[in-house]
Amino acid sequence: MRQDSPITLRLTESMPLPEGRKGRGATANPTGRFETARREAFDDGWESEAPTPLRTEVRPERTASIIARNTSPDIPFDRSLNPYRGCEHGCIYCYARPTHAYLGLSPGLDFESRLFTKPEAARLLRKELSAPGYRPETIALGTATDPYQPIEREYRLTRAVLEVLDEARHPVGVTTKSDLVLRDLDLLSRMAARNLALVAISLPTLDPALSRRLDPRAPRPEKRLAAMRALAEAGVPVMVNISPIIPGLTDHEIESVLEAARAQGASRIGHALLRLPGEVKDLVADWFAEHYPERRERALALLRQSRGGKENDSRFGHRFRGEGPYAEMIGQRVRLAGRRLGFSFGRMALNTDDFRPAGAQLSLF
Repeated sequence: MRQDSPITLRLTESMPLPEGRKGRGATANPTGRFETARREAFDDGWESEAPTPLRTEVRPERTASIIARNTSPDIPFDRSLNPYRGCEHGCIYCYARPTHAYLGLSPGLDFESRLFTKPEAARLLRKELSAPGYRPETIALGTATDPYQPIEREYRLTRAVLEVLDEARHPVGVTTKSDLVLRDLDLLSRMAARNLALVAISLPTLDPALSRRLDPRAPRPEKRLAAMRALAEAGVPVMVNISPIIPGLTDHEIESVLEAARAQGASRIGHALLRLPGEVKDLVADWFAEHYPERRERALALLRQSRGGKENDSRFGHRFRGEGPYAEMIGQRVRLAGRRLGFSFGRMALNTDDFRPAGAQLSLF
């Protein structure tokens, strides 16, 4: 066998790979694209026994730094922080899924069940904020994986990060789809009073049955709306993220989602068309085949229409919004509904003038 030839490991359907996945988003656990071994399921004729539940595994990850930088013109921030790698919410559409392939793991079920914590996140953040020459700009918290996914209840890494940012009077924009964010309302409301905090709640649909399939371990839509209300009443600016907008599946809900979010105190809008980078393309196609087979071809056709004939377009200026008649129509609907309801668009400018390096000694004079 050639050195670079992939090795195929045939797995019987009775093995607990796709089975035992109740409450999970992905329908399979495909091998990462960097692996030389390929797994292929086949039926050996034996009846499957009761499947073993797919349990979540959590391991620590040691990192040398915690603030990630980017220069993308599509993104309204130049730095971000993610306390976790992988996400138990299991959102089938998550564009961060392909990153698990770099760990030798699958972007499928592994991404939502084999998670990594960054236990040194707060310490590293304090060190980086205190570095000579550091200049404050809004840190986006939770850009790849949700900082308030279920394991945050135990590990509290997001809470520790917010405590450092609060102490340093450093601006932060939080993105989540969990009402667990309300646990940290004391910190967020104090920071918001200094114009240091914004919370974006992702809400692609109001349909609880659809939401259960799209992001099975994330809170129900009504709990996300209640979180918007609680944040707004505490003085924390709230953005509703209609992301992703899925052609032929959630696109009809744009106006109703915005109306519901506005009624609960959201004041800003963010939106993005479904993206299918890397392995996400096949995972979403398989998900459609299992849950909504009659909508699969139309959804993918509308995406190709908006992505230059492909399922995905990674070019700057196109990857979030798309192009062509369908994408333009989606953008126009968001703008018209947003203006009618009195929303502002995009992230707000937060305060960078009161920054003080975390742990720095205050002058006595």
